[in-house]
Amino acid sequence: KIKDEFINIAAHELRTPIQPILGLADILRSKQADERQQADYLDVIIRKAKKLQRLTEDILDITRIESKSLGLKKELFNLNEMILNAIADCKNQIAKENEDNNPKLQSADTREDIFLEADKGRINQVVSNLLSNATKAGSIHVATEKKDTEVVVSIKDSGTGIDPEILPMLFTKFATKSSSGTGPGLFISKSIIEAHGGKIWAENNADGKGAIFYFTLPILNSS
Repeated sequence: KIKDEFINIAAHELRTPIQPILGLADILRSKQADERQQADYLDVIIRKAKKLQRLTEDILDITRIESKSLGLKKELFNLNEMILNAIADCKNQIAKENEDNNPKLQSADTREDIFLEADKGRINQVVSNLLSNATKAGSIHVATEKKDTEVVVSIKDSGTGIDPEILPMLFTKFATKSSSGTGPGLFISKSIIEAHGGKIWAENNADGKGAIFYFTLPILNSS
């Protein structure tokens, strides 16, 4: 039953970007659009196709997680440097996709080197997932803090916050059904962080504006 429910959710998520791709492709084929409209329609098709690609990759990741074959390719890297690059990529993506809603993305002082031995691509995937989830509204503030043998990363937004009913199941596969539209990204992020020996959680801001996502990772001893 659980497997069937996941298949239904995945099918719905995949169907959503397919419909506008087919609709706009039909309009382009009929040659009813002028040159400017054609360019706009092609931009939408490319965006939706990329979303479809991401969803497909997410489903493959879930399959790897369920079969315990999510292999990690660990390497030494600077976490703060990677986060700054992820923020820059996210800003570029927002500028391309949504001219009307351009949230402010800020990072705390990230000049300090924080070295991890982890799967850089997978940790970048987690940060990108959390940033894209937060960029739906308001401003976003990213910070890192060393605590003993670990680093705590926080991503705070000023949006509408998380529905208290959804909060307990936010990092499950089935959070896809919520209006937050997180898809399977948070479930995958949780699996990646836990595979590295870290923790991930979320809470609403005390002032009632927005939410904060946290995750921890073990850091290398500076000595």
